[in-house]
Amino acid sequence: MASLLCAESGHSAGSAEEAGSSRPEGAKRQRKARRTKPNRAERRALLNQKLHPPVVNIDPGGTSVEVVQPSPMPRDEVGRTVPAQSRSRSAEEEKQPRSSEGHRSHDDDRHRHPTDSRGDGTHRFPDRHRQPDSVHQELYAALDLGTNNCRLLIARPEQRGFRVVDAYSKIVRLGEGVGKNRKLSNDAISRAIEALQVCQQKITERGAQRARLIATEACRAAENGEEFVERAKKEAGLQLEIVSQETEARLAVAGCVSLVDPEADGVLLFDIGGGSSEIVWLDLRNRYGARGFALTRFVRAWTSLPLGVVNLAERHGGVDVTPEMFEVMVADVMQRLESFPLGNELSRAIERGNVHMLGTSGTVTTLAGVHFGLKRYDRRRVDGAWMEQEDVSAMINQLLNMSYQERVDNPCIGEDRADLVLAGCAILEGIRRRWPCQRLRVADRGLREGILMEMMAADKVWSNSSHRRRRTPRKEYNR
Repeated sequence: MASLLCAESGHSAGSAEEAGSSRPEGAKRQRKARRTKPNRAERRALLNQKLHPPVVNIDPGGTSVEVVQPSPMPRDEVGRTVPAQSRSRSAEEEKQPRSSEGHRSHDDDRHRHPTDSRGDGTHRFPDRHRQPDSVHQELYAALDLGTNNCRLLIARPEQRGFRVVDAYSKIVRLGEGVGKNRKLSNDAISRAIEALQVCQQKITERGAQRARLIATEACRAAENGEEFVERAKKEAGLQLEIVSQETEARLAVAGCVSLVDPEADGVLLFDIGGGSSEIVWLDLRNRYGARGFALTRFVRAWTSLPLGVVNLAERHGGVDVTPEMFEVMVADVMQRLESFPLGNELSRAIERGNVHMLGTSGTVTTLAGVHFGLKRYDRRRVDGAWMEQEDVSAMINQLLNMSYQERVDNPCIGEDRADLVLAGCAILEGIRRRWPCQRLRVADRGLREGILMEMMAADKVWSNSSHRRRRTPRKEYNR
């Protein structure tokens, strides 16, 4: 009986399968996959419902409910949905004209990267996803107010350095008389403020967004240095920063490292200023291919002498300098150099023969100009020039044999430096006698270039150069 039921049920199932299906006998039923993701129309409806939910109106009596569906989102000419933000902007365009190409309107400020106020009027450089073209790159300003000079550089970053847009240099002799009176004189302050006003005008006209403005030894040594800084802020509109001796030495290195011989095992760098002289030993025996700004990490020892061309000339004389007076100045310098840390170790490194000098000051650039016999000072001839030890000695002796008037008449010296150049030569001669190097490289650059290098390195403008060199266009992001 059971077998009969089984046979009948099997026959009945087979008959039903034959009656309700046209598949061949023995074929398996294929279950159709169910759709789990919404299609384009459904996604658009969900988005519309999310952005514009229905409004439910209930009358006070609670007897009726009205659901008001929002109108469908408008579309553009190619059928794409127009966001609400774009629709509101299109409506406002009739009232406010769009800014012209190449300029930004106030509405675009909301897309900019937020500025980073640093207390000195500087701002953060644009991030790498929004690299402006070379015309609209931000400008950097560096000002060095020294004991003798007021110097300004305004530059724009480039692939491996920067391009100078504007420059200014004026001899103000701010430190005149500070060695005796310990104060900045009123005449010196007036000269410096006048030069600072010119610098402020240039910075404003050029539109430099990042700036660092430093004052060095004259303001460090003077009792009224801080008062002068306040007066400069009030009368010239510039906030000066009195930097330490260590900072001054570091900036001198940063400004000149591009002139270091790539094969050298060490460099004796010096900066003969108006009120102080910085001396730095770069030990490059283990630099492993480092170059450029990275060499600033290899400072082995440094010192700052309280001797510069201004205070040394005031102490010993600078107009009529006899060989005896010159030797007294050299002895004064050599006595100060005895306190240089690791001085004997530096001497042993120099004896091995692969260490050269690198000088950044008006003294060495003047010597190079006289050495080349220039009828007019030419920075392109001087900056980066090499001078052998015999050439330096010959130029110092030549200047020492000149009269004051002959120094005034020399196109590479002039009246502004005629009474200071031999004091600078005495400082250089003291360094050479303490550490005799066979070669000297001349650098017509210094603290200003170091300031620019440090600011640009902090903003990582060179680490993003590979992004700017890509040939394929990159997507721009509004931040």
